[in-house]
Amino acid sequence: MVDADIVVVGAGAAGLSLAHRLVAGTPHGGTPSVVLVDAPPGPLRPPRRTWCFWETGPGRYDAAATASWEWLRVRGRDGAVVRRHIAPARYKMIRSDDFEALVDRDLADRPGLRRLEATVGAPATLPDGTARVPATGADGTRIDLRARWVFDSRPPGRLPPARSLLLQHFRGWFVRAERPVFDPSVVDLMDFRTGQPGRGLSFGYVLPTGRHTALVEYTEFGPAPLTSEAYDRALEDYTRRVLRTGDVEVLSTEQGVIPMTDAVFERRVAGSGSVLRIGGAGGATRASTGYTFAAVQRQSDAVARAVLAGRRPEPPPPHRARARLMDAVLLRALDTGRVDGPDLFFRLFERVPAGRLLRFLDGRSRLFEDLAVGVRTPVLPMLRTAAELPWLPRRPRSVR
Repeated sequence: MVDADIVVVGAGAAGLSLAHRLVAGTPHGGTPSVVLVDAPPGPLRPPRRTWCFWETGPGRYDAAATASWEWLRVRGRDGAVVRRHIAPARYKMIRSDDFEALVDRDLADRPGLRRLEATVGAPATLPDGTARVPATGADGTRIDLRARWVFDSRPPGRLPPARSLLLQHFRGWFVRAERPVFDPSVVDLMDFRTGQPGRGLSFGYVLPTGRHTALVEYTEFGPAPLTSEAYDRALEDYTRRVLRTGDVEVLSTEQGVIPMTDAVFERRVAGSGSVLRIGGAGGATRASTGYTFAAVQRQSDAVARAVLAGRRPEPPPPHRARARLMDAVLLRALDTGRVDGPDLFFRLFERVPAGRLLRFLDGRSRLFEDLAVGVRTPVLPMLRTAAELPWLPRRPRSVR
């Protein structure tokens, strides 16, 4: 039996962020003993990915950032352009390999931390209120862990019941072009000059890291992912026809699916007072945008402060109730086709001041700001959708 104050299951963004705060930079009080459990290499370990978020001033993980920008751009289907200067904030890009390397360096040889590679089963609460975490090492060895608190960041096997579910699914190419075709000062956040699907919406997403290099993604909000071949055809069309890059060298790829849902993610495991969910498993993903990283950092901060202060470290709601309600309305309106997605998002960026829009997208806007944003949307379809939400049943959903 391995005893610790805290067991963190999963070493993705949420698990590493929490372990980092608990062990590597906390000036308050004593450092708790932490066991960080990562899945062995294989299908249970998350693939490499890129996280983006906006932040004002220096950030905790700036040393891992590939690039950052002060300008965002949105393009309509007809080629119309909106550019927004977001200073003093910056839009930051971190690749998971660089993030993990930075955190690994900070956590190396920390006396309060033990790291394991193991496949973890379902934690169980013991009579004394602690939790037992069964695990199996890569060599088949059984490992029993026991802790006062367990923070589980693994994606749920099945999504909670929801009224609406769209999948944000995407494939990206890290490319090098022969010609200097990219503008490294501005991110193309949403470029709707892509072929639009019959249901949902699609857009290009360009994160330039130099005049010749960028991450170029094709993204859809829709009911089901595409095949790799279909994504590549869409990316080929977008880079050559829309961006007019000419020949490009594909250096690497990334692909993913993010559930955009109004499901309620419980942060406490049923029947257990000591097993808590964090990250996307704890509802950190913003339902209307898919952004997760910034909410993970806020959640990690709150949990670490509570642990070090001796309080119950239940993760706070990552997003306010009002923000979750607005997300539910938007998802339902998009899913039913009552609003035109490309037109809606373009109008928001065109008509709402950048600072206010970023606060709105981050769930930190005030009520009057939410109302000011709301009147820039198709009001009648959104009101109709809001009125019907209370009567819609929540059904189990699966990610196909």
